Amino acid sequence: MADTETGTETGTGAGTADHPKTDDSGFETVLTGVGPRLRAIRRDRGTTLSRLSEVTGISLSTLSRLESGQRKPTLELLLPLAKAYGVQLDELVNAPRTGDPRVHFRPFTRHGMTFLPLTRHLGGMQAYKLIIPAGRLRLGELEQQVHEGYEWIYVLAGRLRLFLGEHDLILTPGEVVEFDTRTPHVWTSAGPGAAEVLSLFGPQGERMHARARPAGQ
Repeated sequence: MADTETGTETGTGAGTADHPKTDDSGFETVLTGVGPRLRAIRRDRGTTLSRLSEVTGISLSTLSRLESGQRKPTLELLLPLAKAYGVQLDELVNAPRTGDPRVHFRPFTRHGMTFLPLTRHLGGMQAYKLIIPAGRLRLGELEQQVHEGYEWIYVLAGRLRLFLGEHDLILTPGEVVEFDTRTPHVWTSAGPGAAEVLSLFGPQGERMHARARPAGQ
């Protein structure tokens, strides 16, 4: 309607200098994405809802509803989860980028190995730098694992021993291996020092694709 004092148009959908119009759709998008991100992080860490409930003190039902999107995320829930996963709060809510393209390392430890995530987003292809300490496992303690996915590993330093199915491989710096993770596998350092590798891991069927330009282009 018209403002009789100023002659300007006013209405419930318009913002003012003091009260700018807000767009709730952006907030809803962020909130609806929290559950899937929490589930992806938990699976990536290899933990269960029961174990997470013990660590955080959040009930199993609440965690389940939070991951499925049936429970609205709050600071009271997200803060202990961020602490348990060893990540910043903005990683859980996928906060908008600030313009800084750098990926800041937030390492975590699993099975005695240190993982440094090299990618920002969960889902799809993931990149990690892994540090495998010397003597992590002795030969008699190695137990091969199987899971969905496809992995590509490049050795940066040290010597990596990879048991892949019936194969027992020693990889040195500059060597690469790729395999379907449904094949039983496990690895450890094969030298007196730690081994450092780059790992690219993707969902089942998602492999590395190298493309080269034809000569002369």
